Amino acid sequence: MIARRTLLQNLAALSAVGAVQLGSVMPAFAQEREEIPLWPGKPPGHGGVTGPEKLGESGAGLGALSNISVPRMRVYRPTKPNGAAVIVCGGGGYFRIQVKKESTPIAGWLQARGFTVFELLYRLPNDGWDAAVPFMDAQRAMRIVRTRASEFAIDAKQIGIMGFSAGGHLAGFTALQPQRQLYAGSDKYEKVSARPDFSVLLFPVVSLRKPYDTTRTRREIIGEAPSAEAENAWSLDTYASADAPPTIIFASADDKTAPPQHGIMLFEKLNAAGASAELHMFRDGGHGWGLGRPEQVLSQWPEMFVKWFDSGKIIQNKQGE
Repeated sequence: MIARRTLLQNLAALSAVGAVQLGSVMPAFAQEREEIPLWPGKPPGHGGVTGPEKLGESGAGLGALSNISVPRMRVYRPTKPNGAAVIVCGGGGYFRIQVKKESTPIAGWLQARGFTVFELLYRLPNDGWDAAVPFMDAQRAMRIVRTRASEFAIDAKQIGIMGFSAGGHLAGFTALQPQRQLYAGSDKYEKVSARPDFSVLLFPVVSLRKPYDTTRTRREIIGEAPSAEAENAWSLDTYASADAPPTIIFASADDKTAPPQHGIMLFEKLNAAGASAELHMFRDGGHGWGLGRPEQVLSQWPEMFVKWFDSGKIIQNKQGE
């Protein structure tokens, strides 16, 4: 666990983990949906934020959330649940979460097709939190959804995680290191596995080593001058194994922020290890394309994910466990 910041700040206590209206704590994000706080009080990990949440109003940060003090999930319940759930992690280099461009649009798209979706609003190192807290939040989210699966008409063995860019790094780490003990916990949620049953990674940051050492993800998680040990410890390909959940990766060949070699590297490592892995490389699209525009070939990726999900790979994986 990496503690780059040690400032401790108390948070307003939450009476229970459940659906709540969080009022003035987060005025930047309208409370239109059921929300589930991840922790029943002060979250684990060092650090904290000052002031209310912020929602970007212009430029690349338009609609991006930051200064998060209360990590939580926004719930998208489908009219006719198909029994599967997806926890969605927007990207943003661990200094903001691209909700408007990435996590919210796909959450609505999946909800309309029967998936129960949990949009993860995780804590950010750049806000003053310890660099390990996003990973704590993602593990906790998996455990809460699995524990409460019956409440949402979810099959507890059909819970996946999806992430974009830095959110892809977060989702990938959660999928590949579910057993990593990042925090101490003893409530009912801690009795179940944090392992996703499948993972969906879009233009993910995979390696924190050279020559892929220019990402904001790397700077926020391991700093400007990390050791080789830290680079390896937080690079996803380090943990590729036959035990990895089925994984599908989407990337574009002209991505300058998270070059396509990130996705290629992880696919090759997973495939070599004997895991179920699939890679789709689009000709163009750059970085941060979310659902994509209708005229773009890459806009087919959500339907491609559904076909992959329905292809039987998830069922085959469960039968082999």
